[in-house]
Amino acid sequence: MKIHEYQGKEIFRKAGVAVPQGFVARSPQEAADAFKKLGGTIAVVKSQIHAGGRGKGTIKENPSQRGVQLVKSADEAAKVAEALLGKTLVTIQTGEAGQKVNQVYVEAGSNIARELYLGIVVDRSAKGPILMVSPDGGMNIEEVAEKTPERIFKESFCPSAGLQPYQSRKLAKALGITGKSVGSADKFFRALCKMFVDYDCSMVEVNPLVVTAEGELIALDAKVTFDDNATFRHPELAELRDLAEEEPAEVRAAESGLSYVKLHGNIGCLVNGAGLAMSTMDIIKLHGGFPANFLDVGGGANVDQVTEAFRILLSDKNVKAVLVNIFGGIMRCTTIAGAVLEAYKQVGFNVPLVVRLEGTEVAEGRKMLAESGVNIISAEGLTDAAKKVVAAAAG
Repeated sequence: MKIHEYQGKEIFRKAGVAVPQGFVARSPQEAADAFKKLGGTIAVVKSQIHAGGRGKGTIKENPSQRGVQLVKSADEAAKVAEALLGKTLVTIQTGEAGQKVNQVYVEAGSNIARELYLGIVVDRSAKGPILMVSPDGGMNIEEVAEKTPERIFKESFCPSAGLQPYQSRKLAKALGITGKSVGSADKFFRALCKMFVDYDCSMVEVNPLVVTAEGELIALDAKVTFDDNATFRHPELAELRDLAEEEPAEVRAAESGLSYVKLHGNIGCLVNGAGLAMSTMDIIKLHGGFPANFLDVGGGANVDQVTEAFRILLSDKNVKAVLVNIFGGIMRCTTIAGAVLEAYKQVGFNVPLVVRLEGTEVAEGRKMLAESGVNIISAEGLTDAAKKVVAAAAG
């Protein structure tokens, strides 16, 4: 689950992580009022979408407008907000489609001396969370990792004990932080690591993390993603979810207990098991096709779930063919065959359907499909299924 920058900064503030003062605005007048409340002579108006690269992003309707802009008066704040609100922001992470800006964040200007990078993720090789920092703040961290990986410094830490003072000092030294800023860095790093654990985050990123002319570390950005599997422990976070920022099909799938991620291909995939789903996508690509989604119906999917899965797949206008790939372990092949036929009755298939069944009661399941009279392309093995669905999608 992702949240907006302004929401992340409110959590930062509660956790003792230094952030500039700011106010969210959903109209030009609110942006002007926010500038006045800040009481300074300079502020920043930031588009709020669930994507990075906003500073370099442009408004699709007017490419001269950036997603993040400096303003020096309440009137200017209102004008910038008017140019951003309701418009489509295109960044390196949104793709050409972009995302609609429904609110902006008006934040007090900071006296910036240096820009750094900070990120916290779960590192599977370290079997725990890891804090990453770099002196190259404000840049795409992917670019830094690719071209100058030696400029990214890492420290893994124990979730229960947290980041230790010696680790903070070690990272501060690597970043060239000296003097009283070392104490600020220690407080900032340790508070953010504790927040990461306390809120069951899967990712926290601050880019840029700035050192002010006064020597203080302040989070100038806040990207926070929570582990969906742990949100039941944090009911207070439910109100932070912005469904307007999420793919409607993914929300719909989640409500039916399906794991679905929309992609940009033209071959719909309905699979049981995350590993098998990934393998299915890989082999489709291997044979020249392009998956339209990741969809794991799980081991205990029922007729209603499979029917809803087909509705979701076929609602994607880009889908030209569908591959059903089922390995019957917990789920019996007869169950999925019956669900496919019931889905056909309720939904109807307007694109070619390739079905590959293996496992428990496979012979009976294949017989049900063969005798149904429904136009289904049967496949023997995953390679055969991939070749057939790629050919079907190509017409």
